[in-house]
Amino acid sequence: MKNILITGIGSGLGEALAKEYLSKGDHVYAIGRSFPKELDHDPHFFFFPFDLSQTFMIQSSIKEFIDKHSFDLVILNAGILGEIKTLKEMEVTEIKEVMELNVWANKELIDLLSTYASVKQIVGISSGAAVNGSKGWGAYSLSKSALNMLLNVYAKELPHIHFTSLAPGVINTPMVQQIIKYVNETEFPSARRLKEGKIQSPKEAARLLVATFNTLLDYESGSFLDVREIS
Repeated sequence: MKNILITGIGSGLGEALAKEYLSKGDHVYAIGRSFPKELDHDPHFFFFPFDLSQTFMIQSSIKEFIDKHSFDLVILNAGILGEIKTLKEMEVTEIKEVMELNVWANKELIDLLSTYASVKQIVGISSGAAVNGSKGWGAYSLSKSALNMLLNVYAKELPHIHFTSLAPGVINTPMVQQIIKYVNETEFPSARRLKEGKIQSPKEAARLLVATFNTLLDYESGSFLDVREIS
């Protein structure tokens, strides 16, 4: 039986990961804004309601939830896309909002976990957008690139924890549906490529990732990997 901590479990990949681990009899500790009602009566599911974009409150609010716990795996899944538009059209405040959740919330959580809990492995859910500079994806790409380097640096500073940034492939989440429904694929060709490529269901993706997470320990801590290239 493992102890797993997952952020962003209200829907999509995070919810599917929680269900997959619970089906195996593991304990799942979750942090997020919304609670998956299906998991309400699962005795192995522990939920802390919190908006992780409120980074200034993370350490004081979440400390008690993780204090003195031992986690086999922490999955930093919470994130936002931001609006798809050119960087010139985007205000710095909009970029900061994306960075707050996708990067700085994870820094605060790692600092908290490394101080008050025991952690073996941390995986940050990244994206191919971290290395592909596609038009319109500026804020998201910047945030995922920064997340990759954040975990790379922590791998050197916290050698007792194994860190990986992992691109999970395209998953049918509210974020992807937002792109499919509302982004102009003529103006932003990356949206068309996304629609035409393989899109996994959250359940499919969760099963693949759960089968892959242990394999990540074979790679150098701090690596950025794509699940499509290692599975």
